[in-house]
Amino acid sequence: MAEFAFEPEPEVHLAPGESVREISGRSPWRIAARRLARNKLALASLVLFSLIVVVSLLAPVYAHDVAHTDAFNSNLSGTTTVNGKKVPVLQQGGNTLGIGETPIGPTWHSNYFVGADNQGRDVMARVLYGGRASLQIGVASAVICCLAALLLGLVAGFFRRWVDSLLSRLMDLIWAFPVYLLAISLATVLLTSKNGLQWWFIHLSASSLWLPTLIIAVVYVPYVYRPVRGQVLSVREKEYVEAAVGQGASNLRLMFAEILPNMISTVIVLLPLMIATTVLTESALSYLGIGVKDPKSSWGTVINDGQNLLYSRPLVAIVPGIFIVLTILSLNVLGDGVRDALDPRAKIRVRD
Repeated sequence: MAEFAFEPEPEVHLAPGESVREISGRSPWRIAARRLARNKLALASLVLFSLIVVVSLLAPVYAHDVAHTDAFNSNLSGTTTVNGKKVPVLQQGGNTLGIGETPIGPTWHSNYFVGADNQGRDVMARVLYGGRASLQIGVASAVICCLAALLLGLVAGFFRRWVDSLLSRLMDLIWAFPVYLLAISLATVLLTSKNGLQWWFIHLSASSLWLPTLIIAVVYVPYVYRPVRGQVLSVREKEYVEAAVGQGASNLRLMFAEILPNMISTVIVLLPLMIATTVLTESALSYLGIGVKDPKSSWGTVINDGQNLLYSRPLVAIVPGIFIVLTILSLNVLGDGVRDALDPRAKIRVRD
């Protein structure tokens, strides 16, 4: 009668509180989902990020039905009601010297909840709309970046030789430039052009959000390409790939049926970390005035609007900054949790 011993190999790394018997017979994805579900910190980060996304998507509802304001048009001569009294949105002589105009501060009511900017626009409404733009650009650019890096890394690692050399040198060329300097250079050329980007049948206007999305995606491709290529080179030498070669499998089958499923976890781990990076990059570019263009808003443009109000109305810059910090923190913690759940070294062995 065969005796089954559930013992991990020396290199096995089990999650805290997890035994080999609990994960034996389960697929790698079920094991990863089980580990992630037991990671309370990662789940809390996922809930926080999901909440930020939902709140940002509800920006039109907030602006129209709650704040009853237009987040994009100036309201220099407008008024609002505070404690039953109508007060101007831009108040005269509100600064230290008693001259000029100062935007209304936080009312803690539905209208101008955290105050107005120097154009009389509702800051909270602009922050929520800015979240829509920042998250749209951040998520889309991270997905495009990871897909492009996955395809290039798969081709380079599989074919090697001159293909690997050519693609790797191209990535080195992009990597040689400081990220923000390269992004600023591309944005200056494309976003200041009247015709925007025109390539074959694709035409993007200078105000399109797809332009900063593509720019950010391009500059970060080398950062994902490197680990993907290394993982492909490692998986390519595995026994099951050699067995598939012996059975006469085509290159496409080897790449997409044998290698890709066994290294896709690398990209999944990098995706939330890249989203955090691209959201931060978009905010920085918009703050510098070369990302999202006014009257559209992103978290970076709202911070830029509030930099001259730091002493009188600091919440104009602080609130979008808080949203950025919470988003980046939640995505980084979630990325760490996904990495721990998808540990490729975790194995079990059944022996007679």
